[in-house]
Amino acid sequence: MAHDALVLNTTKVMRARLLGKRASGAAAEILLLRALGDGRFEAMVKPGGKLRPGRAIHIAPDFEAEILEITERGTRVVQLRSSLPVQEAIARHGHVPLPPYISRTDSAADAERYQTVYAREEGSVAAPTAGLHFTPELLASMADRGVRRVDVVLHVGAGTFRPVETDDPANHPMHEEWYSVDSKAATALNETRSKGAQIWAVGTTTARTMESAGHEDGSFSANEGDTRLFIRPGYRFRAVDKLVTNFHLPRSTLIMLVAAFAGYDLTMRAYREAINAGYRFYSYGDAMAVV
Repeated sequence: MAHDALVLNTTKVMRARLLGKRASGAAAEILLLRALGDGRFEAMVKPGGKLRPGRAIHIAPDFEAEILEITERGTRVVQLRSSLPVQEAIARHGHVPLPPYISRTDSAADAERYQTVYAREEGSVAAPTAGLHFTPELLASMADRGVRRVDVVLHVGAGTFRPVETDDPANHPMHEEWYSVDSKAATALNETRSKGAQIWAVGTTTARTMESAGHEDGSFSANEGDTRLFIRPGYRFRAVDKLVTNFHLPRSTLIMLVAAFAGYDLTMRAYREAINAGYRFYSYGDAMAVV
């Protein structure tokens, strides 16, 4: 792996789950998906049928959310109001948005455990979980062997974790997610290419970032913006050579990306082996390297 590039998504999970009460006193929940500016966020809400435009949710003393509108895909635009700066109010009163299959409330430890060791830029509602396998010691050891670390960002939102519910994946509405590849990263990736070395994406979110930013000839330039790229079998990769990824849920865009990269038959063989051998799945589960 000497001279190869190890590409990491340095996004950080924010306390995106807000718990509160409606005017009736009944419970309500907001999951912030992405910031829209001026204290406005796109969000998923519960109970969806009750939270219509004009309704308010009391989260904490002097911290409230108002439903402004319903989007065409059923999410909400919410306005957060607080005497504190909004991000400070979220950090103080929000909860770590643990995956739904973890059937407990979040704890103080989750604020650290549900982050990669290289998390830097807050903005995700889920961790890029392939990165949970890396420690500072492992990253240092790889650097000593000549592996070049490259940092990019994709803020994980509904585009990553929302399941595919349509019979034809082509009809699945992919939510946009913000990504960034800066000039330093682009230069490092182009230098890796020029040496004939390999580019390793740690996680499906990193792979989506790379494929969104890369050019047809496999080169890179600094780029940022929203991506709705839905990678599924039939897609031709141009930016990623190797992939490290966890074992994912059925009907997820993540397992479809893996199948596009590794091939459907090989992916299914790997999953059968994982099931038969008792591998751990999902966020805190085992990982595979697709080479």
